[in-house]
Amino acid sequence: MITYPLLLDKFKTLLKNNSLKFTKQRELVLKFLYENDGHFTPEDIYILIKKEYPDVTIGIATVYRTLTLLENEGIASSISFGAQGKKYELGLKKHHDHLICTSCGKIIEFFDEMIETQQEEIAEKFHFKMTDHTMKIIGLCETCQKNENP
Repeated sequence: MITYPLLLDKFKTLLKNNSLKFTKQRELVLKFLYENDGHFTPEDIYILIKKEYPDVTIGIATVYRTLTLLENEGIASSISFGAQGKKYELGLKKHHDHLICTSCGKIIEFFDEMIETQQEEIAEKFHFKMTDHTMKIIGLCETCQKNENP
């Protein structure tokens, strides 16, 4: 994975190319994604940054705008939860897919070589040039299944 100094340089170039100023607040959003494994709503990120850096003034709009910019550049990626919004993670991790529990919201990352191969074969079969893919499997995690059937 890319080192943080290299990612920060890339981020500064991205901001400059979009005529945006480099600010501590924007960097904290990037740093948060880099340092934290998991999937976070913009609100989660906002609250955790405010908690960790109480002396830094940051607005929720800055978090949203920065996440959008990072996602558009592939630095961040998101999983959509429809009306419930998106959860974000660093987009520079090795490719993986997701299992999402509809009861507790748990997200389990996984990689399966057979699924990857089948997707490539399907694209080839239909003469389709696949440039990317996202898979999310929706259901109930093991814990929620047990709680559902006591």
